[in-house]
Amino acid sequence: MRKAPNSSNGANPERRIFGTDGVRGVANIEPVTAETALKLGRAAAHVITQLGSGSRPAHRAKIVLGKDTRLSGYMLENALAAGIMSLGVDVLLIGPLPTPGVAYITRSLRADAGIVLSASHNPYEDNGIKFFRHDGYKLDDEIESRIENLVFSGKIESIRPTAGKIGRATRIDDALGRYVEFAKRSFPRGLTLESLRVAVDVANGAAYKSTPFVLRELGANFAVLSHDTPNGRNINRDCGSTYPEEIRRLVKETRAQVGITHDGDADRVLLCDETGEIVDGDEIMAICAIDLLQRGCLARNTLVATVMSNFGLDEALRAHGGQVVRTKVGDRYVIEEMMKGDLNLGGEQSGHMIFRDYTTTGDGIISALQILRIMVETGKPLSELKKCLSKYPQAQRNLTVKEKPPLDTLPQVAKLIREVEDDLAGRGRVLLRYSGTEPKIRLLIEGRDGARINAHADRIAGSIAQYIGAE
Repeated sequence: MRKAPNSSNGANPERRIFGTDGVRGVANIEPVTAETALKLGRAAAHVITQLGSGSRPAHRAKIVLGKDTRLSGYMLENALAAGIMSLGVDVLLIGPLPTPGVAYITRSLRADAGIVLSASHNPYEDNGIKFFRHDGYKLDDEIESRIENLVFSGKIESIRPTAGKIGRATRIDDALGRYVEFAKRSFPRGLTLESLRVAVDVANGAAYKSTPFVLRELGANFAVLSHDTPNGRNINRDCGSTYPEEIRRLVKETRAQVGITHDGDADRVLLCDETGEIVDGDEIMAICAIDLLQRGCLARNTLVATVMSNFGLDEALRAHGGQVVRTKVGDRYVIEEMMKGDLNLGGEQSGHMIFRDYTTTGDGIISALQILRIMVETGKPLSELKKCLSKYPQAQRNLTVKEKPPLDTLPQVAKLIREVEDDLAGRGRVLLRYSGTEPKIRLLIEGRDGARINAHADRIAGSIAQYIGAE
């Protein structure tokens, strides 16, 4: 049995429970406990009520609450709902639905906010709590901080509506159907998928119903539908986008023309071409961005990607009159850049992509449908389409560290990086950064010569291990 870390009994206002993507951790260990979920529900209900009181003074607030297929979702769902209702806010329960589905239903039902219970690609024993604004975008950092402060300060303990002012819970039975119809609208009405034989791995996760429904209703010919029987414990287990070997196997065995594989909450997707090769987020973005450029539909001729995307992506877009703008790692930074520049396509190498013409957050099935549309319209197999991106070889090293000093205080490491950059001569790059969630440092080197960059990576990693490597 996992034990909670030692902590003091007193609330600490400096304590953080929100990470880069909501609250996440092992279910039933702080901060992902029923007790904290109840407090988060109360705090979120209070902040969201305050935000909406100015524009709609007589309005009774409501919050959408969805989840993926983890066993702990039942516990957290009930705790969150109780906390929300105790502040006089109604809860709309929609059950298992992809994270982007929760964002859409929040907008569709004109709710004041949305909450999804999911730990995405993590194993089933983990869970998380993510918040959406009324318009389907993730909560701003400032609003998250206000919620977090209320969890620990106890300032709203005295707010106790009674009688008819207590919130109520309503189960929304048509949420799945609403989301399926929404996703289908991202695919041209006059087109069908009847010509495609598709293999699908839904990771025993939140898309176990929605993705098959969308594909069937668009006419797809299924080669196989796999890992679509969630039991609360098998989400992401040896399947899904974090285990791409499975979709490769399925495509090869069934001779499918394309494979689709999600993570647990289906906000991302990886594809597999007809030869059994994985098509990652960079390749998906390259195919779609070039298609949009050719149709004059890529806003400002600009694609947003993170610093982890392959350098070849920049060259691919430049060859077609476009450009790549890069952000820090994390979909929230991608979305922020897209909103700032009013851009319509961005994403990550991991398969988390935002097609802002259709939705407000990463959506695995909507992303897949854009590639399927291009395959149908051009008649080209995915293996041919992905050739538009010529990737630079990459050498990656993830090292566990005992501390995280500023990188400029490691002069020998900095010296090696400068030497490597000089050797690359503008035909590659070096990226070194600390993990935001683990005691690790991540090194990425790209260049034209795979053997050479691997040798460089070993030298830099050795130097890092010497100075701050874990025992």
